[in-house]
Amino acid sequence: MSGTISRRNFLTTAGVAVAATATGLVQSNFAFGQGAPIVLKYASSLPDSHPLNAHMRDASVAIKKETNGRVDLQIYANAQMGGDTDMLSQVRAGGVDFIPLPGAILSTLIPVASIESVPFAFKNYDAVWAAMDGELGTHVRAEVAKTGLIAMDKVWNNGFRQITSSTRPIKTPADLKGFKIRVLVSPLWTSMFKAFGAAPTGISINETYSALQTKVVEGQENPLVVVQSTRLYEVQKYCSLTGHIWNGFWLLASGKTWPKLPKDVQEIIAKNINAAAMKQREEVIALNHSLEPTLSAKGITFNTVDRQLFRSELQKKGFYAEWRKKYGDAAWALLEKYSGQLS
Repeated sequence: MSGTISRRNFLTTAGVAVAATATGLVQSNFAFGQGAPIVLKYASSLPDSHPLNAHMRDASVAIKKETNGRVDLQIYANAQMGGDTDMLSQVRAGGVDFIPLPGAILSTLIPVASIESVPFAFKNYDAVWAAMDGELGTHVRAEVAKTGLIAMDKVWNNGFRQITSSTRPIKTPADLKGFKIRVLVSPLWTSMFKAFGAAPTGISINETYSALQTKVVEGQENPLVVVQSTRLYEVQKYCSLTGHIWNGFWLLASGKTWPKLPKDVQEIIAKNINAAAMKQREEVIALNHSLEPTLSAKGITFNTVDRQLFRSELQKKGFYAEWRKKYGDAAWALLEKYSGQLS
C-alpha cells in the first residue's frame, strides 16, 4: 500500500463518510490564494514531546507550505482537548478534525480495532507492518469508515509495551498475581491481565503519573518512549521487557469535516500525514532501542522474560479462544495470517 491515500481509496472512503453523516455535502471548488484560510484542529492526549506530536507538527508545516498558506493544521497536545475517550466524541461531532487513537480505545466504538493489540501476537516489526499495511489494516479501516470516521492509510507507531513497577520485577506470569497495574481503558487489556491474576485498572495516560505516585496502582505498561516522555521513571523502579503487546495509533479524520475539504486539499493532507507516520515509525523504533541505558541511568532496573511462558499461560486460560469469538473468524484469520496460530 502506498504512503498516501490512492484516488480510488479516497473516493470510496469519502463516499462512505458522506453517507454515514447524511449531510449531503458537495466538494467546493478551491483555488489556493482565494477565500478564507482553512483552519483544522489536531488534538492528542500525548505529551507535546512525544514523537507522534513532533511529526504531526512537521506535517502541519509541510501542508501549509504546499497549500501556499491556505491550510492551517493546528496542534493541540498534552490532553488540552481532554483524554482519548473525550477526543473520540469530539472528532465524531466535528469539534476536532484529527486525532491519533490507540486501537484499544477506538474499539469502544469499533470492536475489531483492538485486534492489533492481541497479546504476544506479533514477534517483530516486520510482522506488525505487514499486518497494518496489509489485509488486517484494510479490514479495520473499512470498519472505521462505516462509523463516518476516516482512518489515514498509515498507522503510527507506539511500540511494543513493557511492564514497569514500583514494588517488584515481573519475571514470570506468576509475578502478576495480585499486581495492581494501570492499563488502557480497554476490555482487551483488562481481560489479559485478569487472565494472569493481576488487578488491572483503566486510567487515562494523562492521569497515570499521579496514580503511580499516590500508589493507586503499583505499575503500568507502555513502550519505553512513553515511560521517558511522561517521566514515569520518577515513580517506578523496575522494567520488565515483556513486549507483551504492540499497539499503534490510528490517525482519524472527522467525518463531519473531512468530506467538506476539496479533493486536492485532502490529497495534500493525507500525503503529508502518511509520510510523517512513516518517519515516526522508524524514530520510535530507534528511540525504544536506545532508551534502556538512559532509563537505567535514571534508576530503572531492567529484566528480560521468556515471552513464550506468558503466551502459553494465555492459551491455557482460553484467552485466545475467547477473543477469537469476539472478533469473529474472518478477522481472526487475518490476524493469524501475520501472527501464526494463536488459538
